[in-house]
Amino acid sequence: MPAQLSVIVICLNEGTAIARTLAPLDAWRARGVEIIVVDGTSEDDTVQQASPHASRLVVVSAGRARQLNAGAALAESQNLLFLHADNIAPNDADLILCSSIYQSNNPMAWGRFNVRIEGQSRWLAVIAFMMNWRSRITGIATGDQGIFMTRAAFDAVGGFADQPLMEDIEISQRLRRLSRPICLSQKVTTSGRRWETRGVWRTVMLMWSLRWRYWRGESAASLAKDYR
Repeated sequence: MPAQLSVIVICLNEGTAIARTLAPLDAWRARGVEIIVVDGTSEDDTVQQASPHASRLVVVSAGRARQLNAGAALAESQNLLFLHADNIAPNDADLILCSSIYQSNNPMAWGRFNVRIEGQSRWLAVIAFMMNWRSRITGIATGDQGIFMTRAAFDAVGGFADQPLMEDIEISQRLRRLSRPICLSQKVTTSGRRWETRGVWRTVMLMWSLRWRYWRGESAASLAKDYR
């Protein structure tokens, strides 16, 4: 019998972090959740660290959208949850997610969790609050929030667009035409390393600029050069 939930975790050179993400999902596996790890051809020991915690593990060419789609193609469940390698999900998030989808009585249901950003800067809590507030108002989710959807919704929009950046915004825009997202208050924790390494407010201004340019029609390929 297919699992009720498949979790797709994407990673690239995350040997020092991937086990921390996957270990809490061992309890989910015991409840019948399928854990699919999609590695983007890592050059460290990511695959070795991830393998004991995965129901399935596959290696594909790097690219977030490409990896997300590859995981979804393997999934046997009617519900899909997409996580990044540095996302730590709440212990009972699998139960909450499936219950929320079931209660929605919507075959095209989709949504996301709130996010908490882990790090030293006190501003990270403010940034997380703004991300969650903006997402609730706009109906746009980010990958850091743990996007989930039914298989029917994923198939209806054709999966993630194979682009190097903003794949989360792009699929949210298409999913939003099917239904408003389920916004769960439980928090997925994500690493603040991007903000703290590059500078908190410098990163915020960069992301605002990239989003504005994307909204104005600039290509994701062009934006990816500035992001990196």
